[in-house]
Amino acid sequence: MLLFRWAVLLLLLVAGVCFAFYAGTGQTRYRRIGWIVLKWTLLAAFGFFAVLIAERVA
Repeated sequence: MLLFRWAVLLLLLVAGVCFAFYAGTGQTRYRRIGWIVLKWTLLAAFGFFAVLIAERVA
């Protein structure tokens, strides 16, 4: 559980750094990488918490 929280926090930080690089340089590849990292991080987090909720219900 703690490991997953740290992984999500780190990936969100990576996405934020990518967006900061995009704002600083204007290169669209940083924005694209930031969106990809953010999308998959949020999908993984929602899936993880869905499993936790399903365990509580069952």
